[in-house]
Amino acid sequence: MAARSAILNVMTRAAEKAGKAILRDFGEVEHLQVSRKGPSDFVSAADQKAERIVREELLKARPDFGLLLEESGEIKGKDGSHRFIVDPLDGTTNFLHGLPHWAISIALEREGEIIAGVVYEPVHDEMFWAEKGAGAFLNHTRLRVSSRRVLADSLIATGIPFKGHGNAPAFLAQLEALMGQVAGVRRWGAASLDLAYTAAGRFDGFFEADLKPWDLAAGLLLVTEAGGFVSEIGPGKSPLSSGSVLAANANLHSHLAMVLRNAGKPKVAPTEKPKA
Repeated sequence: MAARSAILNVMTRAAEKAGKAILRDFGEVEHLQVSRKGPSDFVSAADQKAERIVREELLKARPDFGLLLEESGEIKGKDGSHRFIVDPLDGTTNFLHGLPHWAISIALEREGEIIAGVVYEPVHDEMFWAEKGAGAFLNHTRLRVSSRRVLADSLIATGIPFKGHGNAPAFLAQLEALMGQVAGVRRWGAASLDLAYTAAGRFDGFFEADLKPWDLAAGLLLVTEAGGFVSEIGPGKSPLSSGSVLAANANLHSHLAMVLRNAGKPKVAPTEKPKA
């Protein structure tokens, strides 16, 4: 196993500390003070507690770095080259409904490039982590994306647009085009874990639009360091800035891209040759 760098140790410790703190709240969701941040987009006492812990731990170790936080927004640092990107509780709606599928996601960006990332799932104590050029790992085990080559054998994860978010007609066209060609489609409600599971080969691919940088940053590095390929669902290659992502192994990525990009387009009938 590759040794973690000093900065990655800082990130994993911050994620573990926040995860253990809010794990104590999990299962008692009826007692949490919950306010509405927007339609179907909740922010809980647990979100705020986790973000405070992560922010304090990161800045204690690297006080000059900037931060981009889901709840608090951007905090500029004296060091203009480095920025942590943090989702303190990805899967808030799952958490608030007692569903054990949520995570803390922390990435480190250097001059616009993600160089380290962790996604921590506290319920099962699973720490997914990666550094650029050093591979991706789950706890102490190296990760590789799946090796499947055929869509019919593949399990694909996605995110379904919900109230006030996303383009439902476009998604439904993509889902209709895809579901008849794959072994199954799953929607689990935490994009950082969808990407981590894709890196681990649990999912063969993942696609979703209308995401934020904190949903994606750490997971994108996990997939690429596990040997996978990430792009926008369309032809672009910058999912972190667009919020549109398609992640899969190199064999399946082009097939999935073709299905999703052609979804909803009218089929062109073959032209009939004139009769002699």
